[in-house]
Amino acid sequence: MTRPPLLARLSPVEANRTAILFIDTQDGIFHPGAEAARPYFFQSARDTAVPNMARLLAAGRAAGAEIVFTVIESLTRDGRDRSLDYKQTNFHFAPGSPETRVIDALKPGDDEIILPKTSSSLFNSTIFEYLMRNIGIDTVIVTGFLTDQCVDHTVRDGADRGFRMICPVDACTTDSRERHDGALAAFKGYCRQTDTTTLIAELNAKT
Repeated sequence: MTRPPLLARLSPVEANRTAILFIDTQDGIFHPGAEAARPYFFQSARDTAVPNMARLLAAGRAAGAEIVFTVIESLTRDGRDRSLDYKQTNFHFAPGSPETRVIDALKPGDDEIILPKTSSSLFNSTIFEYLMRNIGIDTVIVTGFLTDQCVDHTVRDGADRGFRMICPVDACTTDSRERHDGALAAFKGYCRQTDTTTLIAELNAKT
């Protein structure tokens, strides 16, 4: 018997069909120098979002979920391949530059996927969807930076492409609590919103 859509959305995750996505958790975005210019972002990332992402990363690895990182990184040194939005906002990290490295707290394993992107949603500038279809993934847990930009856009695009999208609300952040809460309210219709502890319990139950 097919489950009603709402129950399917709220059902526990199955690790072998799930990817845990870490968006733009890189040295060019989250670093000590960001504290003065972006105090709320830095503090909420340091104290809440990154620790929860690290917990989820460990649980996902133990359960056998697919781990995927995306980093803002142009394919060309001058960034001519970037989206128009990134060009207009002067958002550019050259290929291989230190700013493109995933932060140490979430250091990727040697067989985990890292995708460079040049747009807010990785669906628009990477082969993420192609890879997930090949692997057999139908559920994507979205974490990272920023809640009201790349996380928001990715959740919406993934839902439109037929993925079951999940957002742990305590494993992402942005530049203010108001922006964070506003984004969650805006895209809640496209995903299941929950917390890190709940997802970890579901992943542990499957191991």
